[in-house]
Amino acid sequence: MIRKAKAVWNGSGRAGSGHLSSESGVLAETAYSFKTRFENEKGTNPEELIAAAHAGCFTMSLAFVLQSAGFTPTELSTDAAVTLEADGKGFRISRSALTLRGRVPNLDDAAFARFAGEAEKSCPVSKVLNATITLDAKLIQ
Repeated sequence: MIRKAKAVWNGSGRAGSGHLSSESGVLAETAYSFKTRFENEKGTNPEELIAAAHAGCFTMSLAFVLQSAGFTPTELSTDAAVTLEADGKGFRISRSALTLRGRVPNLDDAAFARFAGEAEKSCPVSKVLNATITLDAKLIQ
């Protein structure tokens, strides 16, 4: 399986701007720039997209882990917070913090935490990130 996306940039790093498009069309010339990355201008940025990818990948991975163990979640909700920090003359993504809340009938907290840990390790996005990954997993009633 190969998934594709395209970035087009015009101008300098600070004053320039660009757009991102994805093969599926979900991103269609979506704006990104210095201001969408380092300030709060409307548009997206690479770190936001990585956070969305990590949250989505991990949550789906957990659904499969739970299914294999005979459990069907009512709801799994994951927030991912990706940290971008200075690194020499550039920047690096240093951390992705996953916060998971789940409703899974007939499952106790310890098993939920164990399954969540398995899912984080098997998630392809977790595997590709060269960053510290933290996981806060809790069952809710």
